[in-house]
Amino acid sequence: MSCCGGALATSLALETLDPASALRAEELMRSGRANQDGTVQYVFSVPDISCGRCMATIETALAPLDGVVSARVNLTMRRVTVVLDAADRSPLVISDALERLGYGATPVDIGDLDDLGRQRESAGLLKALAVAGFAAGNIMLLSVSVWSGADAATRDLFHLVSALIALPTVAYSGQVFFRSAFGALRAGRLNMDVPISLAVVLALAMSVFESMTGGEEAYFDAAVTLLFFLLIGRYLDQRMRERARTAVIGLSRLAVKGASRVEDGELSYVPLDEVRPGMILRVAAGERVPVDGVVVRGTSDLDRSLVTGESAPFAASGGDRVEAGTLNLSGSIDIEALATAEHSFLADIIRMMEAAENGRGSYVRVADRMARIYAPAVHILAAVTFVGWLVATGGDWYAATYAAIAVLIITCPCALGLAVPVVHVIGAARLFENGILMK
Repeated sequence: MSCCGGALATSLALETLDPASALRAEELMRSGRANQDGTVQYVFSVPDISCGRCMATIETALAPLDGVVSARVNLTMRRVTVVLDAADRSPLVISDALERLGYGATPVDIGDLDDLGRQRESAGLLKALAVAGFAAGNIMLLSVSVWSGADAATRDLFHLVSALIALPTVAYSGQVFFRSAFGALRAGRLNMDVPISLAVVLALAMSVFESMTGGEEAYFDAAVTLLFFLLIGRYLDQRMRERARTAVIGLSRLAVKGASRVEDGELSYVPLDEVRPGMILRVAAGERVPVDGVVVRGTSDLDRSLVTGESAPFAASGGDRVEAGTLNLSGSIDIEALATAEHSFLADIIRMMEAAENGRGSYVRVADRMARIYAPAVHILAAVTFVGWLVATGGDWYAATYAAIAVLIITCPCALGLAVPVVHVIGAARLFENGILMK
């Protein structure tokens, strides 16, 4: 990934770190990918990214760092892509900066197809959704009895039973929102989960107060049902993110793990990242071409639909150029490698697809700018509503609090920040499925 001088500088830099930090820095550097212009690209998985304000906060914090060429946040995939200007730049400063902002960051090997983390996240959301739905249904049944004119003793009993159901439900099912909101507040910023969490907690607290003081109205059903519907949206959004990755994952699966090298008449296995230009590689029938090359021996039919879009086999013989990812259909051929795997045709296509995901068109940029000011605007509006109701009702804090909660709830803080970027990514994936690559 770097020249000898860069490797020496990196080694010297690592020696100045404590053992734990040095090990972490080395792990981060292994996840980077060298570009042809000498820069190095790193991708971090940041699960706590939830809105346009998160994107603005991260990009604004990373861009001024020494050595950073570009920093892009992909809201749909919850990934941060950073390009450093040289191979001897330690990506540890990026990881540390994200940690200081309150975001846990994990380096992503660009060639790694393991989506276990996304599967676990989906499973966790589904469990939280099931618990919230079950609790909402039962609390709603109790609320029907209360709203139907039950006497005071029955009403108070049902309120207490509802509280016993709602409190653990909100504590469990609301974790996805509470963790995100707490992380944002700890870093001194706001995101779109803050008003959601604030509204749910206030509604729950007011309802508990009503139940303990024998009040007539409690809104446990509203608090839990709100969580239920928010979790439906969050789960569907997560599933859509996974589907949006299908195109890139499908392309990545075309890359082989290694190649058969021909040297002095003998075959030996070579890991893909060790293939170098000039090596003679053998591609048997049914195998995919590992790197870009030129046929030096043998003839065969190749499926080059990935390159040309043409379904008819291509008859390849001596002197013909073949691209990484194309499928050898019939005979065995020997090719001379023309490029490494990371600079092959297939790698370029994957990079362009990832760029299409990370890039932002004019509509996405407008949505980002509006989403940045949305969360503060919601809190300001709720505060103004609270004060306004206090004045209008002569100091009735009870009515003013419920009015402020209503403002926090009825706003839709995620639609703008999520819908436009997701549509952008889904559009790029659908176009690719139809043979059109969007840069």
